[in-house]
Amino acid sequence: MAGLRQVAEHPSFARSDLETPTPAPRPLTARDEPVFQEPPEPKGLGGLLGGKKKHSEAVARAREAFSAQHAEWEAEVAALPLAQLRQMQEHQRAESARVEQLEAARAQYAAECTGRDAEAARANASLDQWIEGLRMGAPEAVEEWVGMVLGNSYYPEGFPVEHDYSYDSAEKELVLTASVPPPSSMPTEKEFKYHRPSGELRATALSAKELKDAYTSAIYQVSLRMLHEIFSADEIGNIRSIALTVQTETTSPATGRMEKFVFIAVAADRERFGEFDLSHVTPLATLMHLGAAVSKSPYDLVPIDPGKGVRDA
Repeated sequence: MAGLRQVAEHPSFARSDLETPTPAPRPLTARDEPVFQEPPEPKGLGGLLGGKKKHSEAVARAREAFSAQHAEWEAEVAALPLAQLRQMQEHQRAESARVEQLEAARAQYAAECTGRDAEAARANASLDQWIEGLRMGAPEAVEEWVGMVLGNSYYPEGFPVEHDYSYDSAEKELVLTASVPPPSSMPTEKEFKYHRPSGELRATALSAKELKDAYTSAIYQVSLRMLHEIFSADEIGNIRSIALTVQTETTSPATGRMEKFVFIAVAADRERFGEFDLSHVTPLATLMHLGAAVSKSPYDLVPIDPGKGVRDA
């Protein structure tokens, strides 16, 4: 039963991106203060041919341009404190928004985790209640357990088996009906062989005897398998005996209507059945040993004799 207990599985926190602080802005710095560079004086013949006047004019223009550059630099320096303040304020707003979103995301994540934990706790409480009912032999709990056992029983895709059951707590008996596919649903191919000249796969059909034997064997094996699965899984010992019926529902060749055909009816006692070594038995012999009523030909839809008892042995 431990495997039925639930443990809440929590996904990773989805907003881990919010856990990283907003990067601090790089400090604002003014560019280097501009330095006045006087145009070079003319040399040689150029200085004698009006070069000094031109140089003076060039110096005047350079000073004027420098004054404009320096004034612009001074304006930039003066604006730095306000720009740095705005930068800090924007960073603080971004960081506050991050922290707020992170807290909201964490709160939502914690609430979701709490919900998952609560759901697991409720499921486990219900499981504990069911286990207690199973220990007490409550019919509803036992029937639910039987459904789980039979539901986990795998059959081939082409041979599904359905179940109907009820539990008598006073007698500790399980009344179980297994519905199997009709003979018409059985595959008729024995094997497939590759035909080289035509490049086709050609089927070899089963003989009529092989079809009958295969279907009949499946019916016998299903009967013993269900008895074994339930008795072996019932560790508590709620089920002392099983009254099993194996049947199919299909069109009657006699009436053309859908009818039920019962192939096996058997009652098995837990203690007696537990003494069998099923790995070395012949299914039909075991069923007869249990006093089962067995169809003479399930493949031909021959039902059991309804007047034969199943608790004679």
